[in-house]
Amino acid sequence: MRLRGWQSACVEKALTQFRRGDNHFLCLATPGAGKTAMAATLAQRLLVLGLIDLVVCFSPSIIVASDFQISLQAHTQARMDGLIGSRGCSLTYQSMLHLDDGFWELLQAYRVLVIFDEIHHCAGDSVENANAWGEKIIRHIQGRAAYTLALTGTPWRSDRIPIALSQYCQENRIHCDFVYGLAQAIRDNVCRAPSITLVDNDRIVVKHGDKTDRYSSFADLLKESECSYQQLIDNDTLIVYLLKQSAKKLSQVRKHHATAGGLIVAASVDHAHKIAVLLERHLGQRACIATYLEDDAHAAIDAFRNNTDLWIISVGMVSEGTNIPRLRVCCHLTRVKTELHFRQVLGRILRMEAQPGESYLYLPAEPNLVEYANRVAEEIPASATVRRETMPPQDDGIPVVIKMDEPPTPMLDAGEIILENLLAPSAFADDGGLQPIHISLLAQSYDTTINMFGRFRQELLQLHQLYIPEPNRPLS
Repeated sequence: MRLRGWQSACVEKALTQFRRGDNHFLCLATPGAGKTAMAATLAQRLLVLGLIDLVVCFSPSIIVASDFQISLQAHTQARMDGLIGSRGCSLTYQSMLHLDDGFWELLQAYRVLVIFDEIHHCAGDSVENANAWGEKIIRHIQGRAAYTLALTGTPWRSDRIPIALSQYCQENRIHCDFVYGLAQAIRDNVCRAPSITLVDNDRIVVKHGDKTDRYSSFADLLKESECSYQQLIDNDTLIVYLLKQSAKKLSQVRKHHATAGGLIVAASVDHAHKIAVLLERHLGQRACIATYLEDDAHAAIDAFRNNTDLWIISVGMVSEGTNIPRLRVCCHLTRVKTELHFRQVLGRILRMEAQPGESYLYLPAEPNLVEYANRVAEEIPASATVRRETMPPQDDGIPVVIKMDEPPTPMLDAGEIILENLLAPSAFADDGGLQPIHISLLAQSYDTTINMFGRFRQELLQLHQLYIPEPNRPLS
């Protein structure tokens, strides 16, 4: 496989640093640039040079771990399934918590390259401030692995805790050994230029019983009322409008690239299924749904990657590192509003392996999201496009009243977003009505959103049964 220019340069710099005694290397490359192929090439070079015996890779999801295993095997021409005779394995960060002492003894007996994909998920420069994964790195990997390679496209954490294995410079800026930014990637035709549309509404009605309040923007609504962002993105009128605008753009793109697809990022499993119903009812289009509750979610994502279907709706499954190059349009309807998550979602539609042209992101004009979009535009002023769009008074969608104690019902006044009985005490009864959503500060961070899946369903790659040969015994 022929490497891109930045990938070759990064591999050579990492090898130079490793040879001179620096055993850790941090690569910052924009989402979609090809960090997996670079890391697999570096692993292959280290094996050929006889500098390592094994490769262990950790990444944030089972889908990414599987992709990493495939890439490592393709580049090294060796198995990476963790079984007898293999040269390593690819695991999820979640699986770190279930590895026994026998596994960690490999780092003492053999020269191991440990790769950390999206290292920002691992927090802590000491046991005292580390999260669960950061603690495992400090206790078992730091100072024990022959070499460590950390990859990230978003080098910060929402909770401000230092990223594991990292060094920080002035103003708490992380030290990166190699940087490949979005502006460079666009110039090199590695990534697409983003076009971001922020959708707002100037005719918002909030009803609390007999009381009616009106707001002229989403920013005013969220600042001056008790309406939560979750309630806003659950509004049928807003969902349908965003779907229509996204579908219109996807239709235009598919005239030139027939396999182009769209991603809809939902807030919850119920939210995802609701969006799918609205998509079919109002646009006559069906979507694949990938959530942690779907038994075949990973197979569905793999199928969507290779087919020509229009839409995939995801709750955390199509996230950082997931490689679906045909994605061109994204509808952002998740309640997670951190910059880290915003950048990772945007990265899903930036990959340009087969289809040239721009990528398109549609999302509500929530103040934090507006700020993140403007920062992207400031970084790449010659490439990015950010525009605001106000929902027209006579949109042909069907507005609804949101009642917390019963399903939405149709309204007749087109163009208004109407939210009723948002926080009335009776809405939170114990008789089956909807419950309020309480989100802690930590829960708002993307890494916590990823971690929450473990509370519902364990998704571990069963690859940690790595064969441990006797010390000093040659590897097959």
